[in-house]
Amino acid sequence: MRRSKTGTVCMGLGLLLLLGAVGLSGYNVWDEDRAETVAMETVHELRIQTPDLEVLDPRGELIPNYILDPEREMPVIEVDGHDYVGYVSIPALGLSLPVMESWSYPNLKISPCRYKGSAYSNDLIIAAHNYERHFGGLKTLSVGDEVSFTDGDGNVFEYSVAALEQLQPTQVEEMEAGGWDLTLFTCTIGGQQRVTVRCTLKSENAAAS
Repeated sequence: MRRSKTGTVCMGLGLLLLLGAVGLSGYNVWDEDRAETVAMETVHELRIQTPDLEVLDPRGELIPNYILDPEREMPVIEVDGHDYVGYVSIPALGLSLPVMESWSYPNLKISPCRYKGSAYSNDLIIAAHNYERHFGGLKTLSVGDEVSFTDGDGNVFEYSVAALEQLQPTQVEEMEAGGWDLTLFTCTIGGQQRVTVRCTLKSENAAAS
């Protein structure tokens, strides 16, 4: 009788664990779908709101405003109560994603975020969740893949992937070091490491800045 009761209890606990796992899996799928939808809608709105603020030099050539004022803050565009500094595009992953002005864990649930730096000072670091349609595919990128960042003024910065690293969560200085023009990173499943993609400006952008 005791064995029977014990078996029933174990089966009940097993069923509860199974239902919990199914529920968690369903929530994760819903959460990723929500994040993808928000990203698509936000990038669309950013493209609509992005102005053309370039001016002409005396020879009639276009000068990006960040060259005229290299110390300026990246402009911010508000969408649905959140501030964004532009959007990042990764053709190899089929992604165009908004980049929120500052990072926090709640913000990362919505979109990639600026972790530190600026496109104007060639030290921009962007962090994102490992959602499949956010930065979950970073680990599949290859050296030479293209990445671009478009700021709130419509300036486009084009980069090439130069290196991929895996860093520990405690390696904050290493994440910020190296003089890379652009860094993208996300956590691995379980959060044990940070998948880190290092990028360099293409020559035409480097010449302009």
